[in-house]
Amino acid sequence: MSKKTHLYVLWTNDNPITAEKMVFMYTVNSLLKGWWKKVTLIIWGAPAKLVSEDDNIQKLVKKALKAGVHITACKACADQLGVTETLEKLNIEVKYWGIPLTEILKNEEKLLTI
Repeated sequence: MSKKTHLYVLWTNDNPITAEKMVFMYTVNSLLKGWWKKVTLIIWGAPAKLVSEDDNIQKLVKKALKAGVHITACKACADQLGVTETLEKLNIEVKYWGIPLTEILKNEEKLLTI
């Protein structure tokens, strides 16, 4: 059995139903129920705009952060979409993710892509 206990979730789909019923439901429950010791949610592309504009999604972000989910967003995407400041105000880490994502893949970490 794998000893890896950190799950990375790469979120690229801006569908609000998918966000609510999969992305946030699974990441939060993963920590609350002990399925994973650490969960990092990576916002990449269109979801950055969704998070910046949708009040319900922002509530889910706050709930996930409170549960211990580390939420981070691609800086290049956030800058291009003009939402960096809004994401940072929501306590979302905004950084360049190209190299870190490559390392996750090369190290065969646990990565779920939505």
